[in-house]
Amino acid sequence: MEISESVIVRSSRLKSVVWNDFDRVKKGDTCVAICRHCKKKLSGSSTSGTSHLRNHLIRCRRRSNHDVAQLFASREKKKEGAVTLSNYTFDEDQRKDEVLNVVNIKFEQDQVKDGISNIGNNVIDQKRSRFDLARMIILHGYPLTMVEHLGFKIFVKNLQPLFDLVSLNGVEADCMEIYEKEKQKMYEVLDKLSGKISLGADMWNASGDVQYLCLTSQYIDESWELQKKILNFVIMDPSHTEDMLSEVIMTCLMDWDIDRKLFSMSLDCCSTNDNIMCRIRDRLSQNRFLLCDGQLFDIRCAANLVNMMVQDALEALSEVTCKIRESIRYVKSSQAVQEKFNEMAQQARVEGQKFLCLDNPLRWNLTYFMLEAALEYKDAFSLLQEHDSAYTMCPSDTEWERAGAIAGYLKLFIEVTHVFSGSKYPTANIYFPEICDIHLQLIDLCNSSDILISTLALKMKSKFDEYWKKCSLALAVAAILDPRFKMKLVEYYYSKIYGSNATVHIDDISVSIKALFNEHAICSPLASLDQGLAWQVGGSGRLSAGNYSRDRLLGFDKFLHETSQSQSVKSDLDKYLEEPLFPRNVDFSILNWWKVHTPKYPILSMMARNVLGIPMSKVALDSAFNMEGRVLDHDRSSLSPATVQALVCAQDWMRNELEDSKSFSSHSTLPLCVDTSQQVNGMVA
Repeated sequence: MEISESVIVRSSRLKSVVWNDFDRVKKGDTCVAICRHCKKKLSGSSTSGTSHLRNHLIRCRRRSNHDVAQLFASREKKKEGAVTLSNYTFDEDQRKDEVLNVVNIKFEQDQVKDGISNIGNNVIDQKRSRFDLARMIILHGYPLTMVEHLGFKIFVKNLQPLFDLVSLNGVEADCMEIYEKEKQKMYEVLDKLSGKISLGADMWNASGDVQYLCLTSQYIDESWELQKKILNFVIMDPSHTEDMLSEVIMTCLMDWDIDRKLFSMSLDCCSTNDNIMCRIRDRLSQNRFLLCDGQLFDIRCAANLVNMMVQDALEALSEVTCKIRESIRYVKSSQAVQEKFNEMAQQARVEGQKFLCLDNPLRWNLTYFMLEAALEYKDAFSLLQEHDSAYTMCPSDTEWERAGAIAGYLKLFIEVTHVFSGSKYPTANIYFPEICDIHLQLIDLCNSSDILISTLALKMKSKFDEYWKKCSLALAVAAILDPRFKMKLVEYYYSKIYGSNATVHIDDISVSIKALFNEHAICSPLASLDQGLAWQVGGSGRLSAGNYSRDRLLGFDKFLHETSQSQSVKSDLDKYLEEPLFPRNVDFSILNWWKVHTPKYPILSMMARNVLGIPMSKVALDSAFNMEGRVLDHDRSSLSPATVQALVCAQDWMRNELEDSKSFSSHSTLPLCVDTSQQVNGMVA
């Protein structure tokens, strides 16, 4: 239908503003609405309404370009804020009607009144858009400098010409503002938390010999979900002393006001960390913040212990490992050698299912995989040496035996590490059987007839004994709080470890767990009157100021509670231990079990929340096998310390937004910290 053959309708009944962009044309009994910008024809019947016309205006490219041109023509041009896009053409092949050509157009970074830009029916909130950009940078770990990239500027201006491009300083300021808001939210969460909080500390390297102290809280919230949140990422002087480091940690604790809530603290297995831990524990003990005089306060990272023993094992096997590595490299040096090796494998009747591969010395699990595959072909390597005079680096029979013994132990370490780091935030109860298995293996290796193996075992056991001395109580208590095991698992392993002396150690654990329960009972507002525990307790878990004089009778409170145990009323702990074990189930969730049984064990469940939330290991699976230390990436290292802390902490706090997204995957976040630097020697590292 041609317009010339039709009549343009001018009617006062056309009240909608959409008719400012359409002509209503009538031919016979049919009405058509023709867009004044792109001349597209749509239904103009009065029964069709105007929604379809509005939708078309939103998509109409010619109309948008026309309005944009009018808007920018009316703006005052500023050289400093102008971004020139010339000779760029963007074409969406899939939709020809949405081709966008941008040629010789200048977009201004002019401030729009009230932060709102408006073209027709399109409105953009400048402040909200800036914060969306900043949140995206934080969440995904993008470099702040991306806002200065030409490609990013072109993309944004074609996506939304009205958006005022943000400078590097501007986006950094927006990120800092978001960090402050998120920090306040995090502070309120920790303040309202009724249970205790455990803390983990790690040292990270950055460019230029700069080090950062990362403090991470771990706790079980009111919904019985294990939470892990970075609280501080503080720059440290490379020459820091133990006193300085302990003061920094205490300052951070008091800044968050969680020194009164601290239950345990996890550091790496390093002798210099002993003094740091003692100083912090003494400070907290002065204010009587720690339960049971801090018996469960000093925790060492189990994954770090494993890595230290792995280093000992690989060092003892270094010469053999070098021979195996060179042997594999020789076999892969040419096609002829590879074919000859395959012939030797057939002669030796090797039915190897694994492929020979070189390791990455920086990833000890890859070294194990190399040893494991090579051991399957050890007879083939021996035959190759007999038939190939150029091959001279074959390990001896004794060396193969040593490699097999140590590889078997490395296999155990890998299995244990997967248990430690396999789940996102593993609860403390899973560590006891794994650590006990390592203990038993060390005892066996110490009795080896091979001097090299027994010497290695003694060296590793000395490190293990230091760890066991500090952490065995926490490991056992956490295992007892698993309803599938209770005291039985402790009795089983202790009988294997201690033999005839097992009863003494089991009794020590029993006394300690009762003492810990009693202190929770005294400090708990959930304590029932039936158990004689109607204590006047303040909201923070300490005696209220109005009853401060009763603090002098704290010993009497303990005496009264302990003597009441001989009466007919049984405590939560007694009832829990007397009931049958919960069936072992693959799908068992210990946190869900305690959530369901909280009404039945009100005091013991509070104790379980505190104990199960202890970070027995601080290493994630993606860095568990790394032989080197942790390092901040290059982009973050170039920023100011305050900005680095804001980005690291805010990303961690906002991570739930990504996890709740259906499209979220493990590849959607760029890590702020990567494990490629050298191991940090000394404190906390």
